[in-house]
Amino acid sequence: MLTTRRAAERGHANHGWLDSFHTFSFANYYDPAHMGFGALRVINDDRIAAGRGFGTHGHRDMEIITYVLDGAIAHKDSMGSGSTIQPGNVQRMSAGRGVMHSEFNPLSDRETHMLQIWIEPDVAGIAPEYEERSFSDEQKRGRLQALVSSDGVDGSMKIHQDARLYAGLFDGDETAVLDLAAGRRAWVHVARGSLTVNGVELSAGDALAITDEPRVELSAGKNAEVLVFDLA
Repeated sequence: MLTTRRAAERGHANHGWLDSFHTFSFANYYDPAHMGFGALRVINDDRIAAGRGFGTHGHRDMEIITYVLDGAIAHKDSMGSGSTIQPGNVQRMSAGRGVMHSEFNPLSDRETHMLQIWIEPDVAGIAPEYEERSFSDEQKRGRLQALVSSDGVDGSMKIHQDARLYAGLFDGDETAVLDLAAGRRAWVHVARGSLTVNGVELSAGDALAITDEPRVELSAGKNAEVLVFDLA
């Protein structure tokens, strides 16, 4: 079964310094039909004004993944981690029994565009963890590169959930197929450009839920950057 979630259907909050679209219920946006998809709980498509950001705040028992599309985000946390994440770098933080952190756009002349992703963990109360890894355009070009997983496949970072997140870049004749094991499902989010997924045409911000299907098929990309979640 294929279920389309169009960009314009998402929740939206514009705070001036932050323009955010919510794929699933988040903060003041509540939609009982879109509370998550399996363990995938949040995809926030955020644009953060120059020099602005999220002050110190707390999380617990959540796998948090930051994927920067344009600009940069400066991260500091109570574990002592501090880094500036740029396109190509992916951050994962296991909030565990509790972590405080802040995220700011350190650039003075342009906004930052990023995706923040939350995946519910399969264990609670662990010590918080932080990790960052670079994935080049070459690794993602015309294929799906694993970014996070439960087993570290293909150089991915490990998270505490039976889930895999892939990223890919597709243009022209480039295609890819991801086989889904029995009982698995997928969520496909087009971050930019356009792409055909299992015969459905998707544009930036669109998503496709795939259940009871044997595979994910990506084709006909036009400067597309896509995230694919393989979920139990």
